Amino acid sequence: MKNEINIGLLGYGVVGSGVATILHNHQEDLRHKLGVPVSIKKVVVKDLEKKRNGVISKEMFTTSLDEVLNDPEIDLVVEVMGGTSAAQEAIRRSLEAGKGVVTANKDVMAESGPELLKLADENKCDLLYEASVGGGIPLIRTLEDGLASDRITALTGIVNGTTNFILTKMKHENKTYEDALAEATELGFAEADPSADVDGIDAARKMVILASLSFSTEVRLDDVFVRGMKEIKDGDLQLAEQFGYTIKMAGSARKDEEGIEVAVEPVFFPNSHPLATVNNEFNAVYVYGDAVGETMFYGPGAGSMPTATSVTGDVVAACRNLLLGVNGKRLHAPQYERKVKSDDQKYARYFHRITVRDEVGVLTELTSIYSHHKASLATVVQDSELHEEGADLIFITHKISRQQHLDILQDLKDTPTVIDISSHYRVEGE
Repeated sequence: MKNEINIGLLGYGVVGSGVATILHNHQEDLRHKLGVPVSIKKVVVKDLEKKRNGVISKEMFTTSLDEVLNDPEIDLVVEVMGGTSAAQEAIRRSLEAGKGVVTANKDVMAESGPELLKLADENKCDLLYEASVGGGIPLIRTLEDGLASDRITALTGIVNGTTNFILTKMKHENKTYEDALAEATELGFAEADPSADVDGIDAARKMVILASLSFSTEVRLDDVFVRGMKEIKDGDLQLAEQFGYTIKMAGSARKDEEGIEVAVEPVFFPNSHPLATVNNEFNAVYVYGDAVGETMFYGPGAGSMPTATSVTGDVVAACRNLLLGVNGKRLHAPQYERKVKSDDQKYARYFHRITVRDEVGVLTELTSIYSHHKASLATVVQDSELHEEGADLIFITHKISRQQHLDILQDLKDTPTVIDISSHYRVEGE
């Protein structure tokens, strides 16, 4: 039996230094849980001359990945270097060298997860990726182990802290999008280039990971319908509140006998829905299972120590597998073939805000369009205040297919009395 476990750490940025700090400060706890010490032996970085603070001594740093891969005393590789190409290559080479890998890299797992998990199976290695989704929320381990006996049918959640922070500031402090984004950047919740967050790409990658795991099938990034938060127009947050809703940038995934559907977009949630009360940089995911019913997982979605905590949790799991001799025993091959729904198989309620000319008969003309597409309306409201462009009509549909929704929008655009389709949203949670 091994009397110690050594780690090769790839990257020493915000998360990497957090992992090193936890492993250093919790050494006695880890020894108690595992029965052996767990130590970082090498840290791979780009620049040896860069000044670094922390618990790692200078002689442990190297720029060579080979020093980690060729060291027989290093049992486990922790990849927190970020990026895609170099990180993917490092994970691949580590697995081929017979070393288990823990990663926090959602980009790599979303784009190359099936390939890398297959490689882990072939080389009898663990590949653990809890921190790739949800920061400090133990979500992946719960889906993989805690709910393993259940059949997950759907999940809906806020999986990007940046957009949730921005929307919280816009709603509760009446800040503009630009001011809220500037504050998020200043606090470190948003990158200098926030496009991956605000355009929904970051959340889409996380939903690929969650849907693939939950439904035991291959889900690709191209399978995800993505609509960014820039689609939220002036006045929409207040209008949502008027009708009893809160707008959240949310990811959703569903599976039934017809296939899967995955989306990331701004969504109307009833104010009574638990996700409507998740604010600032926090994440939350609602999971629906045949047996367990509805459960929600909530916590910090980003940050050095929450993410590092998830990474270290995977390190403990991988170490335990090594000590028990069961590393690489879990097979990751999908149980079901990939089957993606078409737009006429995806059903939801929709909110439409339409600016029209203030003329007699407009309401009748527009409702006939919905009737033509066999869409029934739950709510029809005309804004009592006229503005320069005309008047606003609000329609909330009963459940219709996404194809019906798109066809209705197209017909509305082609109607002369319609000045603009100001906004449209999926209505969730009812």
